[in-house]
Amino acid sequence: MVYLFCIKPNKPRKLVATFDSEQQLLAYVRWATLQQDEHGNCKFEQGSALVGCTQFDYAASPPAIDVAADTPHNPSPSML
Repeated sequence: MVYLFCIKPNKPRKLVATFDSEQQLLAYVRWATLQQDEHGNCKFEQGSALVGCTQFDYAASPPAIDVAADTPHNPSPSML
């Protein structure tokens, strides 16, 4: 399992979705990313797990927190 995190300025990173593979996660991030500036800050698609974030991060190891039951697993554009 791969864990997708939202990053906002001056806030701790937040788990926003899980995926079965890194390939699925990266495909989702490519779809959700509308634009990226020269500093690496992004704007993400409305309705995506990353909306309101300025950056993202991901990890293959589980986060220190429990994954909430309502955390989307393998979200896709068709889930919007």
